[in-house]
Amino acid sequence: MCYMLSKQGHLSDRDGHWRPHLMFFVPHAEPASWGAGSQGSPVVAAFTDTSERLTVFLIPVAKWSDGTAAPMDEH
Repeated sequence: MCYMLSKQGHLSDRDGHWRPHLMFFVPHAEPASWGAGSQGSPVVAAFTDTSERLTVFLIPVAKWSDGTAAPMDEH
């Protein structure tokens, strides 16, 4: 599990900055079986890292690490 709650966070050169979120790393799994991207699911995204044989799930949270509210409509 990884907490990505800093306002200074940077996902990648392609994706840039994103809202605060939690990341869960699990052995390779089908994202849909965990509800990723499903209506009403807190798991808004997932990706598979085939070289590491992992699936990573991303769950946005409502506040930054400093306690201020985060916009929930970024990316």
